[in-house]
Amino acid sequence: MLKNLLKRKPSQGRKYFLLLICCMVSGYAMAQRTVTGKVISSEDQSPIPGVNIIVKGTTSGTTTDADGSFSISASDADVLVFSFVGYRSSEVQVGTQTQITVSLSEDASTLGEVMVVAYGVQKRSDVTGSIASMNSEDFNKGVVTNPGQLLQGKVAGVNVTSASGEPGASQDVIIRGVGTLRSGNTPLYVIDGFLLDNSPTGVATNPLNFINPNDIESMQVLKDASATALYGARGSNGVVIITTKKGKQGQSEVNLNVSTAWSTVANQMDVFSPGEFRQQVPAAGGVLEDFGANTNWQDEISQTGISKDINLSMRGATDKFGYYASIGYQDQEGILKNSSLKRYAAKLSMNQTALDGKLKVAYNITASNTNNLRPDNTAMVTDMLQLNPTIPVYTNGTPTPLDNMLNPMVRYDLYSDEAVNNRILAGITPSLEIIKGLTYKLNLGFDYSATSRDFQWIPYALLEGFENGSLRTDNIQNTNQLIENTLAYQLERGKHSATLLAGQSYQKFYNAARSIYTEGYADNGVEPKYQDIVSTELLPITISSTAAENELQSFFGRLDYSYAGKYLLTATMRADGSSNFGENNKYGYFPSIGLGWNITEEGFFESSVVNNLKLRASWGQTGNQEVPGKQTKLSYTESKGNSNTYPLDDNASTLDDYPYGTIFARSPNPDLQWEASTQMNIGLDFNLFDFRLTGALDYYNKVSDNILLFFKTSDPISENSFQWANIPDMEIRNSGIELSLDYNSNPSNALTYKLGGNFSTINNKVVNSPFTILTTGAAQGGGQTGATINGYINGEPIGSFYMLEFDGIGEDGLSKFVDNVPDGEILENDRKVVGSALPNFLYAFHVNLGYKGFALGLNFNGVSGNKIYNHTAMSIFTKGRLASNLNTTDLASEFPDEDITNSNTVSTRYLEDGGYLRLNNASLSYTLQPQQIGLSNAFFKDIRLSLTGQNLFVITKYSGFDPEVNTGTPNGEILTYGIDRFTYPSARTVLVGLNVTF
Repeated sequence: MLKNLLKRKPSQGRKYFLLLICCMVSGYAMAQRTVTGKVISSEDQSPIPGVNIIVKGTTSGTTTDADGSFSISASDADVLVFSFVGYRSSEVQVGTQTQITVSLSEDASTLGEVMVVAYGVQKRSDVTGSIASMNSEDFNKGVVTNPGQLLQGKVAGVNVTSASGEPGASQDVIIRGVGTLRSGNTPLYVIDGFLLDNSPTGVATNPLNFINPNDIESMQVLKDASATALYGARGSNGVVIITTKKGKQGQSEVNLNVSTAWSTVANQMDVFSPGEFRQQVPAAGGVLEDFGANTNWQDEISQTGISKDINLSMRGATDKFGYYASIGYQDQEGILKNSSLKRYAAKLSMNQTALDGKLKVAYNITASNTNNLRPDNTAMVTDMLQLNPTIPVYTNGTPTPLDNMLNPMVRYDLYSDEAVNNRILAGITPSLEIIKGLTYKLNLGFDYSATSRDFQWIPYALLEGFENGSLRTDNIQNTNQLIENTLAYQLERGKHSATLLAGQSYQKFYNAARSIYTEGYADNGVEPKYQDIVSTELLPITISSTAAENELQSFFGRLDYSYAGKYLLTATMRADGSSNFGENNKYGYFPSIGLGWNITEEGFFESSVVNNLKLRASWGQTGNQEVPGKQTKLSYTESKGNSNTYPLDDNASTLDDYPYGTIFARSPNPDLQWEASTQMNIGLDFNLFDFRLTGALDYYNKVSDNILLFFKTSDPISENSFQWANIPDMEIRNSGIELSLDYNSNPSNALTYKLGGNFSTINNKVVNSPFTILTTGAAQGGGQTGATINGYINGEPIGSFYMLEFDGIGEDGLSKFVDNVPDGEILENDRKVVGSALPNFLYAFHVNLGYKGFALGLNFNGVSGNKIYNHTAMSIFTKGRLASNLNTTDLASEFPDEDITNSNTVSTRYLEDGGYLRLNNASLSYTLQPQQIGLSNAFFKDIRLSLTGQNLFVITKYSGFDPEVNTGTPNGEILTYGIDRFTYPSARTVLVGLNVTF
């Protein structure tokens, strides 16, 4: 055609040529049109600003604005490519679409490119240790008061167990099994580089409740010795690194998060109903006392707890300055009356850069006020289970009087346990790049906690023993000072990459407590804590005080080396000196080495399925120094007991009239050593199917020795028969396998999903113990006080239940037990190990779905292989108590021929399976586009509505309130496990939330 045009006259040809060009341009213009849309995260449906969008094969493109919106010119045949750091790229065919919503999923290959490790950060591809990382979008949702709840079921090898359902309840966070005898089982918590002290703060609930979970950006769990050894003496139980939110470069934002929740008793215990009770009491041989009512005491004593949570935060950053500020208020009401946790928390974080980026300064300060109100839990739970259901709660408008007992409605008015804690955690961290690659960093931190706690009984003249009233006030003060200096040098030479770290750390702890007990208050309508009182000979004022100071001086170093990104080496050494130990063993030394091989970086490795494959191996040692201070020094005290007096007064008639004598309170042990933990780990990290399937497989073996314990020594000339010492040759061994898997769908699909889970096995064993049993749990009350329930037994797991085997009811109506040593008698040697309180299998799985603005998340977790001793059932669910008109479960009527005088001996009769599967939380959210409700995009960035349920169901064989329980009484310094004694019930919670980002 062009040739024919050229044959025409010049003027005529030009006309036709111009006409052809116009037709081509017109056709192209008809195909081109404006396409608008939005880019969101598949994880939480939040908008993603700054996403690069180009027309494939061209240089034409744009980026998303602050609310994730974009506009671009494209034709039907064009393909739009969406890419952003930390997310997998997505391609979308335009077709006939004029508005497109694109969901991008996180890219495991780049999202965690830099991970927080001990004293720094490291590329994920260079990590040789076993580290689990979680971002805020992965945390458990709902009413959350401390970091442990965020972790439950999220990390393989980490078992998080709440002691009870009380607001802010204490938790056992156990990483890779129990490795010690004492309270030093808690992992080390590091918040923005500050090492917390795990000492009690005086508040009965979790000491970590001062942290506002809304301020947490991410959490890393360091599990093996290669990851934890740089923390030396405090890393044997694992390390949890908490990183709080900081300013992010870009447009500033304000976030408002408001929620209200309703909590009820998740599972009422199946005690007899009023009708059943009227039949069962006579059947048990009792004389029914029928007061004519139909009362469900579990309903009367419990309530619907209403919780409110309000959080306001602001963040932003420029090239040289970033900030994050927040203020939060949480008011969590318990499901038992007069129980609550209120917290006011504020945080300020700032980052300043100067000298062309060479000088960086980070400031962090967190302040909180926590008020924890508790009822008399044991008494209230006992009442709600055992009270006669035919007794009316009120008579003539007032609580019905009970024989020799308090009506629980009266108890609520008389008793209170209120603790008020004020805590400040502050730190400043300046760093200076001295020369290229060489950086000095100073870390200064201070943690101050002060608690005042009042236990109060208001005088009550209507019941003997309650007429005086009483008050005990505890004042506890804790301080923790930290000074650290580190030098880090980074070197890059061709294929060689290395980072050298050297550091010094000094930490000083001070804990002081004073307790004042007074009794004999006037019944004048004024609470005892607001009254004056004078000490009398009959009712004296009692004062007790304690104080302890401990210092920790440390030196450490680490080498991280990589060759061509293929072969990795991490070597660390830390020396810790503690004032807890004598001159003979002042310092402990904790080395580790980790090796890694990035197999996919090898030239011979080719696979269209496997995107990343890394083999890891590590060995190392960490320590434990959690013993009371000054145990290596001799100590004295005063005593009048056991004739420890001076007979100086000839007129004295009793020992009480003689002056106090001085006796040994503690024998010196200058040879006391660090408890040590040696751990080996082999792991495999992998990514498959275009990084959609990610996972990690680990095998570990951890051995703790030099076990520290306060026990009776064999030294015949010791000043004191009990002494802190290392148990010779005794070991606690933990080994197991951990597997974590996550699969992400294609992010370009309208419906996105993420499936994942983890499981771990734990094989725990005590080896070479010189003791028959070290009791971890003993019975209380009912003539059974002190009877062993479980403990440490050689060759068995920690918390092994050691008791008689129940064999039914004999012809005499009394309990029969298996005669394991066949001698015709039931003696102590007939007891045997019948299970362990520690689970040997942990598992969890989650499902996350996204469709347009909707997001649904389900999180399940469970354990198996463990037992629970139902101390509650042993104490009150007996036939004798049923015959005495006290309510029970059908356990009391299980054997019709049982005699009502039968004793409740510690035995397998009350031992139950503790395994369970729980729907931990479920959350449904919808993200609104502001224009959908007539609001401006320029003002509102994000509006999200959410509905969350917690503890929605539990599948278990356990007959108590909840199988996740641990409320036994510790035996001295030895922790207890797996005992349920009048536990505060667990709650089922429904939460409605609103999140608005400006």
